[in-house]
Amino acid sequence: MSLRSLLGRRPAGLGSTTRNSARPAATVGSQGLARSIRLFRLFLLEQTEPAAFYSGLASDSADQVARHIDLPGRTVIDVGGGAGYFTAAFRARGANCYLFEPDESEMRSAGEPAEGAVQADGYWLPVADASADACFSSNVLEHVADPVGLIDEMIRVTRPGGVIYLSYTNWYSPWGGHEMSPWHLLGADYAARRFVRRYGREPKHRVGANLYRVHIGPILRMMRGRRDVQILDARPRYYPKWCKFIVRIPLLRELISWNLLLILRRKT
Repeated sequence: MSLRSLLGRRPAGLGSTTRNSARPAATVGSQGLARSIRLFRLFLLEQTEPAAFYSGLASDSADQVARHIDLPGRTVIDVGGGAGYFTAAFRARGANCYLFEPDESEMRSAGEPAEGAVQADGYWLPVADASADACFSSNVLEHVADPVGLIDEMIRVTRPGGVIYLSYTNWYSPWGGHEMSPWHLLGADYAARRFVRRYGREPKHRVGANLYRVHIGPILRMMRGRRDVQILDARPRYYPKWCKFIVRIPLLRELISWNLLLILRRKT
């Protein structure tokens, strides 16, 4: 599907037919300890070599989606994908992926924006209902004031049988305060003041302005209570698959998950 046709389609009814999105894709990378070690090594490069980190994370994320849907030829919407690393990873796997990013400076942070990128708010995606086979969002939810509104919009644009990939950094995780971590655990104001004292500049993120306290428990309860989606996977994003038990333990999941990964199926 071209970007022109994606933006110009009329809304489809919720009973629209689609290809068999439930069929698993070709075999992708392992879900064990080796993957986690690789991701954490990449994470150490986020500040010094962001292209290496985000390219590696994007490849891993596309693999996660490919476990639940065949990507070649599918339409994928990348919500808030910044410079387009995730869009590139999906396109490398044969998907027709389109980036929607509200911040033009983020779109240009790695050079020219991804081809076909659209400046648009994730709350109001300029696409019709049920237009995408997969809707993807990585580390966006903690940066919006209304996370439920963003989730609603991602579900709206996904076809029945399609996949929604959602990951975010929960507030009480080791990296919940982003560049102010782990001092955010002693309070957002304290963490911001400490950052200024140490680095002589304001932090990029300000709690209540472009960084918000999002937790795991409330999001999980909300998703489990919805009738329009099925939870396919819920676990700490960077950990081995067997660590998914962590999200079932209320206090522990908030403190050590680092980042929650949710993969959902849109119900018919």
